[in-house]
Amino acid sequence: MDGRAGFEAVFLDPVGQEVRQRWEDACVAVAFENLAPVSAFPVVPGRRWGPGLWWSATTGRHVASGSNAMRARLMVLDRDPQVTGLAGRPVRLVWRDRRGRVRSWVPQLFARYADGTALVADCPGHAEAGGERALRAEQAARAACDLVGWRYRRLEPLDAVFAANLRWLAGYRHPRYRGRPGVGDALLEAFARPRPLLEGVQALGTPMTVLPAVFHALWHGWLAVSLERPLHQGVLVGPGSVRAMAGSSGMGTAGVADDCGGGGM
Repeated sequence: MDGRAGFEAVFLDPVGQEVRQRWEDACVAVAFENLAPVSAFPVVPGRRWGPGLWWSATTGRHVASGSNAMRARLMVLDRDPQVTGLAGRPVRLVWRDRRGRVRSWVPQLFARYADGTALVADCPGHAEAGGERALRAEQAARAACDLVGWRYRRLEPLDAVFAANLRWLAGYRHPRYRGRPGVGDALLEAFARPRPLLEGVQALGTPMTVLPAVFHALWHGWLAVSLERPLHQGVLVGPGSVRAMAGSSGMGTAGVADDCGGGGM
């Protein structure tokens, strides 16, 4: 790419009109995390999983998702207490290559962090996905993000066991699974020290009523469990790295985690 030509951002404003702006200016002025996709995710015939919507526990809104690999990465980011906003394909990056030809790329994923910085990412289904064009786009997107203090990442698929465990907990991310009033304090007390999942649940009540609240707390990091091995009734559950305050509706507002690591909680 020709760095002298600079980058431009193309996006849709809140009423759906296309806007083209200097990249550095747009990154300061535009909340990409609140925008609709600048172009639809492609539907690829023959694939078992196509474009869809992910309900974000972070924002309370749906995020456009283009593939199973992207949805898995959305789950990881949705659990990160540092993430404050998420969007699918909100901006098209435009630049000129060394021969003066116009090039463009639409990264799949945008995440805003609490400190105001952002992650721009693609989520390929395998390491070689996209071929040479994706490699050139990666170099350009990384250079553009470096200009504004953001990060670009090409996020490879998650480990199968970790992804399966994450999908299970994600099913309990909605606030309706917090449990009855006071259950937050009870959960934190029951698992103040690591103990087998079922043992702690049975100390609180009927598994059918307690387990959803436990899975909800595990999703949010208020309780912790290793996600590297399949979840089962004997896995050790302990206190999480994200502080939780129990209020009248159960688990309340979470603080910032010391470690929101990707291999477990």
